[in-house]
Amino acid sequence: MANFNDRKKEVIAIIGAGISGLLACKYCISKGFDPIVFESESSIGGVWTKTIESTKLQTPKPVYQFSDFPWPDSVTEMCPDHKTVLEYIESYATHFDLVRHIKFNSKVLSLSYEDDSSSSINGAGEWNLCEGKWNVTVQDTPTLSTQAICVGRFSQVANMPEFRPNSGPEAFEGQVIHSMDYSKMDSKTATNFVKGKQVAVVGFQRSGMDIAMECSTVNGVERPCTVLIRTPNWNLPADFSSWGLNLGYLYSSRFSELMVHKPGEGLLLSLLATTLSPLRWALSKYVESYIKHKNRLAKYGMVPEHSFLSSCSVAVVPEGFYDRVEEGSIKLIKKAECLGFSKEGIVLEGQAKTIKSELVILATGFKGIDKLKHIFESTKYQEFIAGSDDSATVTVPLYRECIHPRIPQVAIIGFSESIATLYTSEIRCRWLAELLDGKFKVPSIKVMEKDIAEWDKYKKRYSYNKYYRKSCIAPLHVWHNDQLCKDMGWNPKRKKGFWAEWFQPYGPMDY
Repeated sequence: MANFNDRKKEVIAIIGAGISGLLACKYCISKGFDPIVFESESSIGGVWTKTIESTKLQTPKPVYQFSDFPWPDSVTEMCPDHKTVLEYIESYATHFDLVRHIKFNSKVLSLSYEDDSSSSINGAGEWNLCEGKWNVTVQDTPTLSTQAICVGRFSQVANMPEFRPNSGPEAFEGQVIHSMDYSKMDSKTATNFVKGKQVAVVGFQRSGMDIAMECSTVNGVERPCTVLIRTPNWNLPADFSSWGLNLGYLYSSRFSELMVHKPGEGLLLSLLATTLSPLRWALSKYVESYIKHKNRLAKYGMVPEHSFLSSCSVAVVPEGFYDRVEEGSIKLIKKAECLGFSKEGIVLEGQAKTIKSELVILATGFKGIDKLKHIFESTKYQEFIAGSDDSATVTVPLYRECIHPRIPQVAIIGFSESIATLYTSEIRCRWLAELLDGKFKVPSIKVMEKDIAEWDKYKKRYSYNKYYRKSCIAPLHVWHNDQLCKDMGWNPKRKKGFWAEWFQPYGPMDY
């Protein structure tokens, strides 16, 4: 392996100054590197800089914090609002002096590798960490770097529904925008934008529910906000409990993962997972019963068809959401599978009645995979990123959810779905920093691809097939972290005492 003290003089490029970018910067600095962070906006914080006014943290505060920079005592809410979250992130960057490494208003246009004959393209041998360079084109200025850490998934490239010919937004006399555009508005602008209008929101995840709440606050029952839902999900109540029991004990402990089959498990763990599967099913029904009761799902026809077991990315229902449904300021339309537009509003397949609207807001998510794919100039690398399975293109197949075996000297942090982005991104950035520092080596390309395939089997096994998310590792986040710890030479057992190790929830402070 190359002399790593010499390598620390080389440039590490980090794309994006969101949560993952700041963490990558901090841990690269801790190993003696001098990274450059390219941020397209004028401030740090990623999605937290421009978001819907009413947005709050979607995970409990103890799970969403830096391991060496806890929340201040002044923040008492379990789910702080977005302004408080942004202040916390900014305080972290200031405390560790990260801002001096960031080039603001610097949009990365493309990445090109100097030598596409690298052995990692044809699949032979080892993953290339030490040789070759990337050309990072920032606006009109090319910059040489040895590493490119690409971060950011919930921004910039909107996921737009496909419409039949002559049935798209062009057929509609009203206005159609994406939630991304709405989130860029300040509170006053957003209020004036929806005030007095018949608004329809397409989508029922985080942003969809937040926008519906804001519209109902402005317009009330006189002009109810219509929410179109393709598939009801097991969205959680804001107390993160089930009949008084913290969900962390049920799904974030080491014992809870004994009930799940794991990639690379031995015979004993396999037998335990099979034996304990009825308990996992019973716990799922227990949680489902609470969500149905708390959110009154049966009353509104919102009970999901799939089990809570197969849910990965769940949203938190804003407080009072179903009270608004009860009073009539929010209307829910379920199983809105295929939609189009007419002059007066939205037309659903199989329904003759038009949903009359003046404003349609598409809360349909983002295409982070497209954003990442097209940053590479090489079509070969674009194919590696996009993959060949059209049903599973939410993210790329990554070893340890960090690196693609066939793309040299690039790490991709923050793309896989898990309990909390900050929590999982931090340990991956620490893993990456140890790799860059030469503390361990990754296995051969062939071995890495085999490991990725094993994890892929697990993800398919425990995901709702209709909306299989290739990136989801939430039910096995402790097991995933164990693998990272072992690579780094750490003891994966992070807690003190038998009871704590097996039954208490794992979180950032354990690492």
